[in-house]
Amino acid sequence: MSSPSLSLIVIAALVSAALCGQSQGATPPLQVGFYKGKCGPADVEAIVSGVVKTWYDFKDKTIAAGLLRLQFHDCFVNGCDASLLLDGGNTTEKAALANKSVRGYELIDAAKAAVEAVCRGVVSCADIIVMATRDAVALTGGQRYIVETGRRDGMISLLKNVDLPSPSVSVSDSIKAFAKKGLSATDMIYLLGGHTVGATHCSLIQDRLYNFRGTGKPDPNMEATLLTALRARCPQNTKVDNEVNLDQNPLSSMVVDNSYYKQIVKKRGILQIDQDLALDPLSKTTVEAIASGFNFNEKFGQAMIKLGGVQVLTGTQGQIRRSCRAVNKP
Repeated sequence: MSSPSLSLIVIAALVSAALCGQSQGATPPLQVGFYKGKCGPADVEAIVSGVVKTWYDFKDKTIAAGLLRLQFHDCFVNGCDASLLLDGGNTTEKAALANKSVRGYELIDAAKAAVEAVCRGVVSCADIIVMATRDAVALTGGQRYIVETGRRDGMISLLKNVDLPSPSVSVSDSIKAFAKKGLSATDMIYLLGGHTVGATHCSLIQDRLYNFRGTGKPDPNMEATLLTALRARCPQNTKVDNEVNLDQNPLSSMVVDNSYYKQIVKKRGILQIDQDLALDPLSKTTVEAIASGFNFNEKFGQAMIKLGGVQVLTGTQGQIRRSCRAVNKP
């Protein structure tokens, strides 16, 4: 008789511990379909998708690149809490040099307005970023991955917190930076695949074209015809800072696919980190496998889901902002 009684005591203790954990602020995890039923019959994800499609069709075919960068720059600082969206002058994340060219804010505002019109104070800006980015990726020809939602919005945005990897970061240091966010080296390699629809400016690659590491010569790892084309696009000592596609295949520079990896394997990488991915022993084998494989879109989606789970606020943490650009006033 003692054994069943002991079992009941143990079960009771476990239940009590679980309840205690909840009462002390245990945070619920993100989940697929978090908003189902929370806005009556309205489909929150469909509303966001509609805004993104309209934006893509009538305003900006390159918006996927903007949103991918926006999500990455948001998640990599305070976690995926939409802190990057907060306005506030020269002290916020927006003021950081690395964020000066981030775009997509107006699309997020439009999506927020659309969901607020049918469901006030329920859908977070942090979730809208993740949903909108997924939708934009799908519109470019990428695979539509399933996003998890349930994030809440942060209330702090500080310039001093911005510490993003630079375009010239080494592969080993990039791996370390991603590891601090709970992301693996493989995650890092796939997430940099977002460069398949990205662009940079000539000012960020001048050294590779004319004075690589102070040698007075171009980067010897840049393929010759690409070097000629980029020097024409980016003349030395010019005041015009032209854009350069990070995927140099003109047929797929606006499509989320594995073309970026095929290009860097051929030594046609644009940023230093792009080319180094295909050369460094820490990443070379994975890059070559992605370049010759057929499951990039699936794996990219999985990496984006992991990125979207970095340091999230859930439950009663943070708030649901009424405006993505400002913290709610009491």
